[in-house]
Amino acid sequence: MQKKFLKNLIFLLFLNLLVKPFWILGIDRQVQNVTGTQEYGFYFAVFNFSYLFFIFLDLGITNFNNRNIARHNQHLREHFGGMATMKLLLGIGYGMLVFIVALLIGYQGRQLYLLAWVGFNQFLLSFILYLRSNISGLLLFSTDSVLSVTDRLLMILFVGILLWTGVLGHRFSIEWFVYAQTLAYLCTAMAALWIVLRKSGRLKLYWDFAFFKMVLRRSLPFALLVLLMSFYSRMDSVMIERLLPHPLGDQQAGVYAQAYRLLDAAQNMAYLFAVLLLPLFSKMLKERKPVDGLTKLSFSIIMSGALVLVVAIHFFAKDIMLLMYSQHAGETNRAFDLRIGQSALIFKLLMWSFVGVSSNYIFGTLLTANNSLKTLNYIALLGLLLNFSLNWILIPRYHAVGSAVATLATQLITAVLQVVFAFTILHLKFRLGMWMRLLLLLAGTFLMAVLLQRFNPVPWEVQLVLLTVSGLLLGIVLKTLDIREFMAVLTGKADKKAER
Repeated sequence: MQKKFLKNLIFLLFLNLLVKPFWILGIDRQVQNVTGTQEYGFYFAVFNFSYLFFIFLDLGITNFNNRNIARHNQHLREHFGGMATMKLLLGIGYGMLVFIVALLIGYQGRQLYLLAWVGFNQFLLSFILYLRSNISGLLLFSTDSVLSVTDRLLMILFVGILLWTGVLGHRFSIEWFVYAQTLAYLCTAMAALWIVLRKSGRLKLYWDFAFFKMVLRRSLPFALLVLLMSFYSRMDSVMIERLLPHPLGDQQAGVYAQAYRLLDAAQNMAYLFAVLLLPLFSKMLKERKPVDGLTKLSFSIIMSGALVLVVAIHFFAKDIMLLMYSQHAGETNRAFDLRIGQSALIFKLLMWSFVGVSSNYIFGTLLTANNSLKTLNYIALLGLLLNFSLNWILIPRYHAVGSAVATLATQLITAVLQVVFAFTILHLKFRLGMWMRLLLLLAGTFLMAVLLQRFNPVPWEVQLVLLTVSGLLLGIVLKTLDIREFMAVLTGKADKKAER
């Protein structure tokens, strides 16, 4: 299982590193530069509002289906038609819920129009994720990996044409950005549906109340978990826009989006671990195989990369923000400097929270595979209450920076709790030395950053590369990135040793 995990992780990371950085840095970033911070902040708040209710498009069906198909492959052919019917019905319910809540909190006019399109995109994305859960549940990781970047690849094509060719003869607006996403999702959904149909046979929609009740009863704990986590991880920009007066709310949401964009990119990479680990952990736990080795390997890899990354961002956040974002038309030099300085501080805080996010993708996934959903839901509820309270207190006084502080506190606290419960419930055994080596990696990378900035006269871009490479080499020396174990797993020697 470790060999399968590593080989598919390398392939998945390769594809995502080819496509998603260009989407985030070349397309999404440029959209904000072209439309302006306030206009993009308007879109960002609406998008995150729609995402708060994303789980009602799914109610945990995708996670349940992934785990179920990994354990019982024959259920794909038996349940596909019923599951697809449920997804369509949930899409209708989601649309009604989102619009009712939007009207209650004061959305109107253009906000509602954009919400309709963004909500439809969320439905398409949810359906794609469900289709992909069937593919990854069958352990067809290479196919799933290609699908994971297809939508972004198409968005790069469609938005790139609109941004750089002017083919339609219109001034680019945030609405065109959303329309291009719709087209990309439609194409990806049709491709994923075709692949699943090849494995399941003809799709026949049917209504089976007993089946629906059984699936919902088993998947609702997943749904509650995702709902709670969605609220405490995505409510920030919505609360910024709602708690601050117009147009300050949109502007601060845009400043927050500038920093959040790169955190989102890092989270997308970390999420790939969870995509691969959930079916593998589920299968291993069902077969009563020890999960210590795979857990330690995946945690060591993701945490080593996360620690090196956050230290690098801590020292070069403002330089990165200046590289990514330009001065808007009519914006004064002082206003531009203030916006960049604020987004750099938010960027630092958000990236430190990435340490907690990375840990959650390993231990949260392990607890999910073990069906320890009651524990995860209590942790997520605590995270929601903490995040909401801190946002409510800090946003009116510190604006978007206060929201970043709330995110940092929430992610680190929930990460510690997930680690503690994972070790307690599953009796994991990690030697103390591994934790000490990770602390040494953090301290060593931090020290190298200080020395580089103090004694190295080369440009900051070179310093950033040197720091990243040096941090990863230090990880190899400290064996948090254990090349020998890595190669043993890839060649299958680790599995043979474990069998003996």
